[in-house]
Amino acid sequence: MTLAAPAHPAPLAPAVLPAVPDAIEAPVALLVDVGSGQVLHARHPDARFMPASVTKVMTLFLAFELIEQRRLDPAQIFEMSPQIAREWRRKGSTMFLTQGERVSVDDLLLGIANVSANDGAAVLAEGQAGSLAAWTAQMNATARSIGMTGSYFSSPNGWPDQGRTFTTANDLATLARALVMRHPDKFGYYIGRAGLDYKGIAQVNHDPMIGRVPGADGIKTGFTNEAGFSYLGTARRNGQRLVLVLAGVENGRLRAKLAKSYIEWGFSAFDRKTLFANGAVVGSARVQDGETRGVPLKAAGPVAINLPRASNSALTATIRYEGPLRAPIKAGQEVALLEITAEGAAPARIPLYAAQDVAVAGPVDRVINAVAAVFS
Repeated sequence: MTLAAPAHPAPLAPAVLPAVPDAIEAPVALLVDVGSGQVLHARHPDARFMPASVTKVMTLFLAFELIEQRRLDPAQIFEMSPQIAREWRRKGSTMFLTQGERVSVDDLLLGIANVSANDGAAVLAEGQAGSLAAWTAQMNATARSIGMTGSYFSSPNGWPDQGRTFTTANDLATLARALVMRHPDKFGYYIGRAGLDYKGIAQVNHDPMIGRVPGADGIKTGFTNEAGFSYLGTARRNGQRLVLVLAGVENGRLRAKLAKSYIEWGFSAFDRKTLFANGAVVGSARVQDGETRGVPLKAAGPVAINLPRASNSALTATIRYEGPLRAPIKAGQEVALLEITAEGAAPARIPLYAAQDVAVAGPVDRVINAVAAVFS
């Protein structure tokens, strides 16, 4: 197998006029800053639509989670069963797998991510879970666990199923954030390649941004006759990553144009104000029954908010948590949320993590803490 080189860094693309997609051109549109969770623009972000092949992003994310849990290994070999061959051999986008063919999980993931292989997704699902139904049950449980409340998946690849599979723009943005932030190494390796050469068959990645928009990784395109053209994509510049969702677009050429202009608008229409450097303590939270009465809090990276160009709005930062927190607390445990607001801008909500362990208090610590509480 020969891999096409990753499409990073992208060459300078022809000038694209930055713009928010028109409502007629893109009935559903969402642009989010991955680091802060700040919504830069939204149109019908909770409207349900059929994601088509964008469903495969959920299959990829589940696979990455299973690899982390050591329930799946990229070196594992799965075989295309007669049942999967009858249903999925050369059906739609394909890796050209044949009945009885043995293929590694690594190759399956590359095929799913970069040439949208329907057969690859089905082989992976049956190989790991025993059946497509068991795999989709894991997809739905994993989706719920990361907060995707408006989605349901009935296949590993998003083939049209009379609307049983559906999602929302907000849910896809949540999925993209989890994909990038929880699995940065796997995201960087498997997603965003220019194409795939498998078994001597060269195919290109039809993502509209990779290789065309500076800093773009793409993620996944989708199309059904009923729902039109959709897209989940991402790009990173100067330490900032944006994710975009488009749905209900009339054709692929328009989708490509809108994706490029939308992401350029996101990078050009705002001033990004950094409030805390990477690794800085941003505050503390009270702790109950701990060896200390508080725990310092840090974000996963720099803390920033996007403000409209030339905005002079005052900023307000609030740390929110259900407290006091109860010991024990592990360093790196997500325990709070930093909410940053400014007039004229959507709020940024950034997860905060404990900067150190806090063990359960011993008898002496309890007495000291009780006395300190009286005089505080």
